[in-house]
Amino acid sequence: MSKIGVMICGHGSRSQAAVDEFSVLAKKLPGYLPADWEMEYGYLEFANPVIRDGLDTLREKGCDRILAVPGMLFAAMHSKNDIPTVLNTYAAKHGIEVSYGRELGVDPKMIAAAGARIAEAVEKADAETGPVPLHETCLVVIGRGASDPDANGNVAKIARMLQEGMGFGWCEVGYSGVTFPLVEPCLNHAAKLGYKRIIVFPYFLFTGILIDRIYGFTDQVAAAHPDIDFVKAGYLNDHDDVLRTFAERITEQFGEIPPPNCAMCKYRTQVLGFEAEVGAVQESHHHHVEGQGASAPGSNVADCQLCDSFCTGLCRLETQDHHHHHHHHGDDHGHDHSHDHDHDHHHPVYPHADHPHGPQSARKTRS
Repeated sequence: MSKIGVMICGHGSRSQAAVDEFSVLAKKLPGYLPADWEMEYGYLEFANPVIRDGLDTLREKGCDRILAVPGMLFAAMHSKNDIPTVLNTYAAKHGIEVSYGRELGVDPKMIAAAGARIAEAVEKADAETGPVPLHETCLVVIGRGASDPDANGNVAKIARMLQEGMGFGWCEVGYSGVTFPLVEPCLNHAAKLGYKRIIVFPYFLFTGILIDRIYGFTDQVAAAHPDIDFVKAGYLNDHDDVLRTFAERITEQFGEIPPPNCAMCKYRTQVLGFEAEVGAVQESHHHHVEGQGASAPGSNVADCQLCDSFCTGLCRLETQDHHHHHHHHGDDHGHDHSHDHDHDHHHPVYPHADHPHGPQSARKTRS
């Protein structure tokens, strides 16, 4: 009998609050798994422990089969490239079996968790400002945003299922970075539609700079439209249905035929507009920020003085403009790390980098 270890692979964050929330979720998860399985977690970048540390701990506990899952909502570059590289390298080095499960993805349980967060916000708003029918309410779902059309498309699918499941009058989808429309242009469009109330729901697992940014832009657009009731819904966090989905992503690897984790993957299939990326090499580009936690000097976004009320992320775009000969890693953590092209990895150029409602819009609205 092999001893089973479970490895939750988180992204990591420079926000201590985000790291704290992730660790709370990780500590609750064993309650959803078989009692004799060991479980550890680790991060791809910024925070400690790193993924390798968690794998070491599992090995020390005698685990010879490890079930790893990405602690992420959607499969984009991090879960398709970076984490598998770390896991494959480790498995080969230590001669241990490491399988890799699916991301949380589009799942009825995840949609139920999201619906619960939106319903909580509606109930609270009704109590505070009087009831507004859902037919007269516009739902705005904000996803992370990636250079991966499959991940971005899944945000839109979840938004549609929330709108249809709950019966909102209208629904818009925006993204916090990389792609279009970004939060501010998305909310400005929604404000033109004539709805009495706009609910802004971040489809995110944890807090952090991007949540601050989403709520910050919401306040900004709300101030310009005092006649509309803007409501900020909470993010997913450790909702019971999120934990149940994580548990399923772990245990389903144990079945006869584990589900595939890459149906619409731009690295394997020609996806419209991204055809050039088929067959890209799997590599991790995170080795240079591995384990540099929120406590590292100067690394915490809380120390930054560049913005007045909330981090808009504009400084990263401006640095990009000034150093266009450098390659800038577009992860949008509210900071910037540049490195020259002679590195052993590169990202393909995002095909819509010039989109007026994407990062270009943030540059144009500079006050």
